[in-house]
Amino acid sequence: MTSYRIAFIGLGTMGFPMAGHLANAGHQVTVYNRTTAKAQQWVETYKGHYAETPAAAVEDADFIFSCVGNDDDLREVYCGQDGILSTAKAGAILIDNTTASAEVARDISAKAVGLGLDFLDAPVSGGEAGAVNGCLTVMVGGNQAVFDKAKPVIDCFAKATTLMGDIGYGQITKMANQICIAGILQGLSEAITLAKSAGLDIEKMTDVLKHGAAGSWQLENRAGTMAEGKFDFGFAIDWMRKDLGICFEAAEKLGVELPLARQVDEKYAELQQRGYNRADTSVLIKQFDQDKA
Repeated sequence: MTSYRIAFIGLGTMGFPMAGHLANAGHQVTVYNRTTAKAQQWVETYKGHYAETPAAAVEDADFIFSCVGNDDDLREVYCGQDGILSTAKAGAILIDNTTASAEVARDISAKAVGLGLDFLDAPVSGGEAGAVNGCLTVMVGGNQAVFDKAKPVIDCFAKATTLMGDIGYGQITKMANQICIAGILQGLSEAITLAKSAGLDIEKMTDVLKHGAAGSWQLENRAGTMAEGKFDFGFAIDWMRKDLGICFEAAEKLGVELPLARQVDEKYAELQQRGYNRADTSVLIKQFDQDKA
């Protein structure tokens, strides 16, 4: 593979290992993180450099990745003082891996195109484990020709990279993904609670169900840990509620009802009040605790 100059903006749970895979693939990577200590840690872990601002990180980059928290964070790192768009060179390809709204993706894309840049919205699925192991699913919105140039680079941290349509369609696909996860976890929480109450062997149950119509990634990877009360697998319910909020805003604009997703969101809100903010999404099963501890 050709070695490119790459900037990676945002070194959170997902971004840190994703940028690492790009460096390990032989690319020249410069990173930026709001907390400089995290950027320094990344440089100590992988081969690369860090910059003090997004603008400094992207000056000479052929590809610019971003993976931050939400729409406001995106606007800041792209359009703010010392933002990406202030120094990105013409012809650079911007790839945003944040889970955000389709609207902000389209807004940033329009600004980027006006400056001679290309943009792809490319949210990911697979959680922390997927990022660490380089096997994320990437859902992309944008131009086919731009996607074709970017795909070999994105594939450094992905097992599946798919163009879903125009700008914003990557984010719409991610919304569908999060809605599915919410529903699956609610069903799994109810199933495990019933099975445990009846004294069923959860490991044996999982081994049987995974071969049938109820099979899913959540069943295979979370049923056992949910039954054991382990909820430290990275993707916190704080972030899930942020993502569901994006889904609800989009649904309202489209005139679509999301009753199950709203029910799950209410349960997550109750769990936040009980102190489970940083527990992963499978903590949904705690809604059935009799003592609510």
